[in-house]
Amino acid sequence: MTTQRLSLRRLEVADAQATWEYRKLPEVQRWITSCAEDFPQYLEQFLEARRYAHDVAVQLLDAQGQAQLIGTVMVKVKDGWGQREIAGATRGVEAEIGWSFNPQYGGVGYASEAVRGVIELCFGPLGLRRVVAECFAENEPSWRLMERVGMRREGYSKRDGLHRNGQWMDGMTYALLAEEWPTLPKH
Repeated sequence: MTTQRLSLRRLEVADAQATWEYRKLPEVQRWITSCAEDFPQYLEQFLEARRYAHDVAVQLLDAQGQAQLIGTVMVKVKDGWGQREIAGATRGVEAEIGWSFNPQYGGVGYASEAVRGVIELCFGPLGLRRVVAECFAENEPSWRLMERVGMRREGYSKRDGLHRNGQWMDGMTYALLAEEWPTLPKH
């Protein structure tokens, strides 16, 4: 799919090198779920986690129509919670989303545009009822992005996540329901 300035497509194994180019940066590695020492280790993690199976490649289109990969947005479709007798109705109804972007392209709204596009995909073609995102509370750019795209803070937990620096950190959870999405401003 395309947005105003971006192209969104399935991530492919061939994109591993392009994603490594920004995911190896300390300011990106600080917040992503896993980091690697070098490209061979990253490629192993990329393949093992099957990142290409649930990540969307975010590409910036230049004036000549060339696409530059500037980030990824994870979309993991998962089950909701429900009581046992109706558990079947909870299958595959929500998505967890997350993202990483090349900081070189920060500050001009590309991340917001891409995440809005992914939310539109979740509530449109995928027909999901709920989208959830989580981050460390200290990752202010991430939770600010969640708020910019209209997600609501649903939880703040104390020292529930262990960061690779050895510290237990506070966490934040944001969510959005499908019925809320059409009513939100899209700018």
